[in-house]
Amino acid sequence: MSSIKKPSYLLSVLTNRCPRCRRGRIFETHNAYNLKNYMKMYERCPVCGQPTEIEPGFYYGTGYVSYVLTIAFSVATFIAWWLFIGISIDDNRIFWWLGINAVLLISIQPLLMRLSRSIWLSWFVKYDPDMDRFEKTDPVKPE
Repeated sequence: MSSIKKPSYLLSVLTNRCPRCRRGRIFETHNAYNLKNYMKMYERCPVCGQPTEIEPGFYYGTGYVSYVLTIAFSVATFIAWWLFIGISIDDNRIFWWLGINAVLLISIQPLLMRLSRSIWLSWFVKYDPDMDRFEKTDPVKPE
């Protein structure tokens, strides 16, 4: 039995790690706000060799994940606004929330895009605790 502790799924997704080994980074740059290169991904995981793009057009589904994350964020900010400031039809507080929410969404968009790719990849590539036994090869295509 291995003495190495299994890395956390949630932590590996939030830190954009490879879902197969949960150690290697999938993005070339660590800074999500390096807008010139923030979406560049390694072709393969530097630790285990897992391909990051399984097939052409693989990441088209991340639009749905990003949409759900955006709606969840907007609902959370609306509830926080309602609890701390309040919502009224007699003044412009709802429009202030809309404006602030829009600015916040635009500012966290690079983070949401990277997170949606990480979540999407983790749904199709499962953690492999025995991946250390194998060479760095393409786990999708047998040799």
